[in-house]
Amino acid sequence: MKQDIDVFLEYLAKEKGCSQNTLAAYRNDLNQMAVFIKTEKMKGIIKSYDELLRSYLLNLREKKYSLATVARKVASAKSLFKFMVESGKLRKNPTQNLISPQVSKHSPKILSLSEYQRLLAEPAKLSTPEAKRDTIMLELLYATGLRVSELVSLNVKDIDLEQSCVHCAHGSSKRQIPFDHRLSQLLKNFLENDRLDLLFDEGEGALFLNRRGMRLTRQGFWQIVKNYASRAGLGDKITPHTLRHSFATHKLQTGADLHSLQRLLGHAYISSTKVYKR
Repeated sequence: MKQDIDVFLEYLAKEKGCSQNTLAAYRNDLNQMAVFIKTEKMKGIIKSYDELLRSYLLNLREKKYSLATVARKVASAKSLFKFMVESGKLRKNPTQNLISPQVSKHSPKILSLSEYQRLLAEPAKLSTPEAKRDTIMLELLYATGLRVSELVSLNVKDIDLEQSCVHCAHGSSKRQIPFDHRLSQLLKNFLENDRLDLLFDEGEGALFLNRRGMRLTRQGFWQIVKNYASRAGLGDKITPHTLRHSFATHKLQTGADLHSLQRLLGHAYISSTKVYKR
């Protein structure tokens, strides 16, 4: 089964453009399932995939995994076996009658405009190069809905000031996300002035740099947002993803349709976008 999992993961990476984080989640879930199935097969008691998978589901529940985690692991298994059927490796999908636990979906937490302005006011109180960088990062995240991993991966060449858009790559998929003239001017000023205050090596292409002149990390920006949120009195549950959620929700509120939002967010499946429809 390990070989089948590897082929499936390669398909997700090349054909579906899944991120490394998504692939890692699939890999962990599917390898756990494969180890369980191999162990049970060696016992010789259960032989059919259908029974093995039902036993696997029961085992997950006995291990006290949360319903959300069990549902994710079942979804991973369903995706794998569906792929194996479609690619001709199996004639019948053994997960066809496998029932996933129902998980109640909560609307993502978002920032109101006034809350976002409170957050943005925090770096504006400072005059350091890092604070000026942080302001642009918050503005760009709120205006485009980028994933934090996409934001910190941006290079200078990914910002198109003439077309007022950002070129973003996620896995093997690519998309362009527009932004308004005001942000275009802010980015222009940042590139021509504020970014240079953190630049030590002219060959460095990263858009957002840390105080050592190297690319700012995902973890670093995550902590930056948490610190500003705390200072703004917004609590400790505000993350970079909250800004992505806010972008998506506000887009729908101002008339965007689900499919255009799906393209902007870079979702592989429309079901991921529907969570924003209230």
